Amino acid sequence: MKTLNRRQFLKAGLLTAASLSIPARSWAQVEGSNNAIRAAVIGFNGRGANHIEGLTKLGKSVRIVALCDVDQHVLDGGVGSLAKRDVKVEAYRDIRKLLENKDIDVVTIATPNHWHALAAIWSIQAGKDVYVEKPVSHNVSEGRRIVEAARKYNRIVQAGTQSRSSTGLQEAVQWVQAGNLGKIILARGLCYKRRPSIGKVSAAQPIPASVDYDLWCGPAPKEELMRKKLHYDWHWVWPTGNGDLGNQGIHEMDKGRWFLGEQALSPRIFSIGGRFGYVDDGQTPNTMIVYHAYEKAPLIFEVRGLPTKKGAPDKDMDKLKGASVGNIVECENGYVVIPNYSTAIVYDKAGTETKRFKGRSDDTGHYGNFIDAVRSRRHEDLNADISEGHLSSALCHTGNISYRLGRKTSPDEIREKIKGEHDASETFGRMAEHLQLNEVDLASDNAALGEMLKMDPHTERFPGNHEANKHLTRDYRKPFVVPEKV
Repeated sequence: MKTLNRRQFLKAGLLTAASLSIPARSWAQVEGSNNAIRAAVIGFNGRGANHIEGLTKLGKSVRIVALCDVDQHVLDGGVGSLAKRDVKVEAYRDIRKLLENKDIDVVTIATPNHWHALAAIWSIQAGKDVYVEKPVSHNVSEGRRIVEAARKYNRIVQAGTQSRSSTGLQEAVQWVQAGNLGKIILARGLCYKRRPSIGKVSAAQPIPASVDYDLWCGPAPKEELMRKKLHYDWHWVWPTGNGDLGNQGIHEMDKGRWFLGEQALSPRIFSIGGRFGYVDDGQTPNTMIVYHAYEKAPLIFEVRGLPTKKGAPDKDMDKLKGASVGNIVECENGYVVIPNYSTAIVYDKAGTETKRFKGRSDDTGHYGNFIDAVRSRRHEDLNADISEGHLSSALCHTGNISYRLGRKTSPDEIREKIKGEHDASETFGRMAEHLQLNEVDLASDNAALGEMLKMDPHTERFPGNHEANKHLTRDYRKPFVVPEKV
């Protein structure tokens, strides 16, 4: 640290590369390789609770020393729960205060999506290693900024796509990429997961008294709460969430890209979808197709939030070749179904099972991989380095951008527009049948046909498309600004 110490710097709220200089360090230089790594969990009203459990299961190699949440009720509960296990932690509501603590080595981040990137970048610039939940970003630019910060400051940054630590899936990917089923023809991700209405309000709702709403909003606009619940339902509005494509679907998007072996964004993208079956305060589609036109083979993603048919129990969700939330990798000589986070089942062209991969997939293994890399100081040792998390998250974001720039279109016109893409046409046909069983008639309740977008994978921008490029980032609310340069 030079003339500006960390406390002064963070209070100023201006975490930039120009004003903070943290030298690269090895683990042995700071703590000694035999000492416990000191961790803080930021945001634990949902997925963050799993972070606490996962880190705890790593035993004496990791010690949770701090918790941070903007909801005082959640914070008190977390501190109290750990106290019952004789684990004493410091409590913070403001991440900036937490980052002043030089005794914290790593942070894990499970805030709402709109906070992921800024929390990660601030933590990196404060000298912490980072585990950040999926999607790692709220928009494309944010993800790239995290990657740049991780490399500049020599920080270890793991994305929360835990399937990457499944030994069974690691073996399956290697086996398919070795050509054992011939060339990959198509990779498909599925997120058939019930999402009921979040309700409709006619007036602004009160903010829970326990929540610091200014901190909760952070980089997002500080607007009136126009939905029944502040927590969780932020997933279904654009200022804070990315829909189920960026919520559950990011896992399957990541696995699809992993099997394809693609290490860049797709050069062409379009989407089809809408929010069907109810009218509520949600904005993101509950039914969606995203088509990524990679040169070697397309990556298609499907979201369905409605059940098998109108009136069916919520648990009754469609399946495609045995998977509801998972992947199907079509190859020349058969296909692979990945129905969960840890299993891959190989079938021949006749549909007969010929091989099965299954191995460790528990979250603890993913946290353990992160901690191992923190000790080795090699980001190459990570199963889900931030660069992987960025690309897979960005594929979700570009699909959403296409959707948001689209317009409601008759099913016949949609069929005409996509007739050159056989797999997309087949997927749309099944989507229409699914909606019809849920008493949604696309002839009267049109789906949106997203804009056909072209992406430059090297610059991660849409050439000559000003409107699309605006969605690559956002207008930030000071002082919660993700820097354009880290």
